[in-house]
Amino acid sequence: MDKTSCILTVFFEDPFWVGIIECNEDRKLTVSKITFYKEPKDYEIRDFILRKYNRLNFGPAVENVVIEKQKSYKKRQRDARKQVQLHGIGTKSQQALKLQHDQNKQEHLLQSKKQKELDKMRLFALKQQKKKEKHKGH
Repeated sequence: MDKTSCILTVFFEDPFWVGIIECNEDRKLTVSKITFYKEPKDYEIRDFILRKYNRLNFGPAVENVVIEKQKSYKKRQRDARKQVQLHGIGTKSQQALKLQHDQNKQEHLLQSKKQKELDKMRLFALKQQKKKEKHKGH
């Protein structure tokens, strides 16, 4: 049976109030970050979710593993140590936000590289045109 759940956490991150929406669907976690400029009231959050939920930009889905059975104390310690070494410290939400941030950064770098190339080509064409205009009179 498929379960879907969403959790909204609102906290103060100097100088703004930030909300993080975590959605678990089919054992996949997607996260979106919302910036509120002042402390939101309960009714403002409710209105925001009802009106603008469809426009939120959720990052890529991250596998969310649910632990079913309790393990011994030492086994949990060993597993925690291995996870920190493999994945680093942070919650799944933080890791998903980091992944989304890295993807946006890559897209921005590609766009800026294309723009620089276009500017370079435009300047080269302009120099060539000026060079031809200088030699037309002779």
